[in-house]
Amino acid sequence: MTAKPNRRFRYLPQYLAISPFFVLFAIFGVYPVLYSLYLAFQRWDGIGPMQWVGARNFEFLVQDSVFWTSVGNTFLIWIMSTVPMTVLAILIAVGLNSSIRFKGLYRIAYFAPNVTSIVAVSIVFTSVFSTQFGVLNSLLKWVGLDPVGWLTDPWGIKVAISVMIIWRWVGYNAIIFLAGLQAIPQEVYEAARIDGAGTVQTFFRVTLPLLRPVLLFSVVMSAINGLQIFTEAQVLVGQRGGPEDAGMTMVLYFYNQAFQGNDFGYGAAIAWGIFVLVVLFTIINWRLVQRPEREVR
Repeated sequence: MTAKPNRRFRYLPQYLAISPFFVLFAIFGVYPVLYSLYLAFQRWDGIGPMQWVGARNFEFLVQDSVFWTSVGNTFLIWIMSTVPMTVLAILIAVGLNSSIRFKGLYRIAYFAPNVTSIVAVSIVFTSVFSTQFGVLNSLLKWVGLDPVGWLTDPWGIKVAISVMIIWRWVGYNAIIFLAGLQAIPQEVYEAARIDGAGTVQTFFRVTLPLLRPVLLFSVVMSAINGLQIFTEAQVLVGQRGGPEDAGMTMVLYFYNQAFQGNDFGYGAAIAWGIFVLVVLFTIINWRLVQRPEREVR
């Protein structure tokens, strides 16, 4: 009579099969996060010995005016980019969901900016928004308007960064919205047409309410990604954020303090401050966009 295998080792092969993921995640994911928290309570230049400073890094972070300027810039750029991007993405998704030719080609074209090298695109946008030799200012001169200091004026910098973010992410969100539109049953639209609803009424009374879960996902992901803006600002206006720190974002300020100023302890504190703000802002967006559940009577 064969002995039954020990219950402890019954699923050992399955655990061994999935263990590489958890081992790598612990090494390259959990450990750096925990180490950054430990580092936030230290003063370290990356070479010499660490010096325990307790919560001084966080105390200075709360009083750091440049950090709060970067927070304001980041939130303002997020609003200026996310609102028009969401509207454009929904309109593009509705167009792609209609009976048009070459829909597959349009989907690839709209999604291409999201997989394009962001550094290369930033260089292209620098030539577009250049004050003296930019394509956009050349067009303004051609129609008789004065040139705009896109990369020298505080508001011009924010507009340039926002336009670049819109260009990069509108196609990605359009594809997400398109998947949500295709999941809506056609019977709902047929019932709306039978009830006499027009195109505009159908869109606002049927499409948008049923698209709310996808819209929630898009807004939350836009909040998470939008509060981590770095490459666009760094390439367009430099590491110092441009005039009056107009392009200084939270992640760019973290990069300057940690890797330019070699203050890794304070940089870690900034990183955790960014993490807290991202979590809070994501929760707020979730509560604002999420439809309240109604009790079933």
